[in-house]
Amino acid sequence: MNEQIYGLVLAAGMARRMGSTKQLLPFGDRTVLQTVVDTLSGADLAGVVVVLGHDADAVRESLRGRTVLCCVNDAYREGMFSSVLCGLHHLPEDADAVLIALGDQPQIELNVVRAVLRAYREGDRGVVIPISGGKRGHPVLVNLSRYRDEILRLSGDEGLKPVMRGHPHDTLEVPVDDEGILRDLDTPEDYRAEIERRGK
Repeated sequence: MNEQIYGLVLAAGMARRMGSTKQLLPFGDRTVLQTVVDTLSGADLAGVVVVLGHDADAVRESLRGRTVLCCVNDAYREGMFSSVLCGLHHLPEDADAVLIALGDQPQIELNVVRAVLRAYREGDRGVVIPISGGKRGHPVLVNLSRYRDEILRLSGDEGLKPVMRGHPHDTLEVPVDDEGILRDLDTPEDYRAEIERRGK
């Protein structure tokens, strides 16, 4: 039986350093968040859940017409991991695993997503992480039947790192030829640099 793997997009942050709602910034002919959602929608996933927070109504409106489930993290000011927890609580009950992506990484290519999914499906590891230049990036895939309860017990700013540290032999690193997995859009300079890379 095929496992039900859902995409989870974290798009709740306030983007203080950006100075505007970065999920709504233009990226080609779409917005930053639309690009992320469309990339995941092009992969072999059971569905996509988007966690909203800051400016939730406008961000939700930007996704109108796309087949996604949106949920709102009222505690988004507490940090990114609060959005992971919110998303896990709103995943469909049949979710066996989750692919966690960042809503400010529009540069992530579909082939990277597929490489992570393929490594998970062809192997037996409970956590799969893409790496570039020896550094871990996103999206991260987690087997929920193994780790849901452990994740829900976590707190603080370390996110999923305690799970990976606690289960190194169940964590698979997948090398990808794409430094984009390491970058996100925190500042106007980050955004301009990504637009320039896209134009090359």
